[in-house]
Amino acid sequence: MKRKYIIGIDEVGRGPLAGPLTLGAVAFFGEGEELSNDFGLGGIKDSKKLSHKRRVEWAMKITKQLPYAVSSIHAGEIDSGGISRALRKAVADVLEKLLTENPSIFHSECVVQLDGGLHAPDLFTHQETIIKGDETNALISAASIVAKVCRDAYMCRLHEKYPVYGFDKHKGYGTRLHMDNIIKHGLSRHHRKSFCRNFIK
Repeated sequence: MKRKYIIGIDEVGRGPLAGPLTLGAVAFFGEGEELSNDFGLGGIKDSKKLSHKRRVEWAMKITKQLPYAVSSIHAGEIDSGGISRALRKAVADVLEKLLTENPSIFHSECVVQLDGGLHAPDLFTHQETIIKGDETNALISAASIVAKVCRDAYMCRLHEKYPVYGFDKHKGYGTRLHMDNIIKHGLSRHHRKSFCRNFIK
């Protein structure tokens, strides 16, 4: 079997108190060496280690040159089914979206590379889980960057609707500022109630 595409997948937003879990998927036709040489992604890093400006620059470069998709699972669904189920659904959703929007990519002709403990549906028989893949694998790093830029932008839009929480500063993570604002103002519908039980009575 000729495997044409490599797909890198990573998530952001697994642990925040508010906002979605977001997955990015980025596809490349060829080998990893070509990805670095032909597309200039050799110096790409984990999204968490880049400044906001550099992340946005990388995201623009990636999305202009490579097939990609982003999928999010929101707070209510995370609360109802748990984070593990949300992760599985998000991986399936982002792969379905990527393949639907790029008909030349077939599940039987690609290798899916996933960060950490993520797993693709069994339909994707050629998949690899790479520990710390967001630090060592260019495609997974690219997926991480695209996912984080999309999620951060979403949280900034939420801030415009719910300015009392400071979403633009912490992006939903459990900072002291965020927890103090939750205690003061209560929860919004974008908060994960199951994640806030320890300090909300």
